[in-house]
Amino acid sequence: MRMGLAIDASCDLPQDFLQQHNIAVMPIAVRVDQSTFKDNRDPAEVQRFLSLKLGSRSHSAETEPCSVEDVQKLFLEKLVLENDCVFCLTITATRSPIYEHVVKASFAVLKHYRQVREPAGMTGPFLMRVMDTRSLFAGSAPCVVEAVRLMQADETPAAIRERLAYIAENSYGYMLPRDLYYLRARAKKKGDRSVGLFSAVLGSTLDIKPLLRGYRGDTSPVGKVRGWEHGCETLFQYAADRVRAGLLVPVMCTAYGGDLDELPKLPGYDKLVQACEEHGVTLMQAPMSITGMVNVGEGAVTIGFAAEEHPIDF
Repeated sequence: MRMGLAIDASCDLPQDFLQQHNIAVMPIAVRVDQSTFKDNRDPAEVQRFLSLKLGSRSHSAETEPCSVEDVQKLFLEKLVLENDCVFCLTITATRSPIYEHVVKASFAVLKHYRQVREPAGMTGPFLMRVMDTRSLFAGSAPCVVEAVRLMQADETPAAIRERLAYIAENSYGYMLPRDLYYLRARAKKKGDRSVGLFSAVLGSTLDIKPLLRGYRGDTSPVGKVRGWEHGCETLFQYAADRVRAGLLVPVMCTAYGGDLDELPKLPGYDKLVQACEEHGVTLMQAPMSITGMVNVGEGAVTIGFAAEEHPIDF
């Protein structure tokens, strides 16, 4: 059985990994002022976004996830002809409508795929499995990496679905935003009251940064640190400790909302590199999606991994 993967653009993974495993990306349209971007994880498009230096204006951006019709088109014109089963992995349904869009599109795809496959001499059934990773940004990456491993091991669709559901339930996505004012402005734009003005002013005045976590569909602050550099060190030290404690998927995913060459230079990153090397864990580096940057601001750092439930102590 030929199996494939599709993800939405806000799942932060390196472009070479996506290309190597022929992973389809469901794009997100982003409009800032008079500029329009197609967020499909293309490094050139990310660089174009960064080079325009839209800065604080990005908080007013309009984002439009891949529509139901666009998902149907992607599958019926391409994926049903290349695969017998496709797993669609999206960021948490509590923060984006993309999961709902893909579920709705799956009904039409499963109804009409025979009309596309049979003229091409493909008479077997086609399976489409839609899964919520329960996290966001780099936190969605462990599910995708594990799906690739399971497919390469020729596991059955049922076994893959069961394992990915377990990984999604135990996936963690952490983020350190750089600009609280930006984060509040974006939250206000989306009607999200999670970052109040008082908190933003106080945090910026005292240089206090929140550590945010995406876990089991919930996104909320779980700690705070004083100063950007100390925040980086704290986040990467925590990631290194999780590597040493053991991961469910041997990968630590990192993403940065800016020039990716800056990520390894951040305080504490070298210790995470060392921990991954010592424990046989693959350390991935990816640019944050354009969608991610307009939602949380440029310069944010995220990490993602899958591990058994554990206490948090920042």
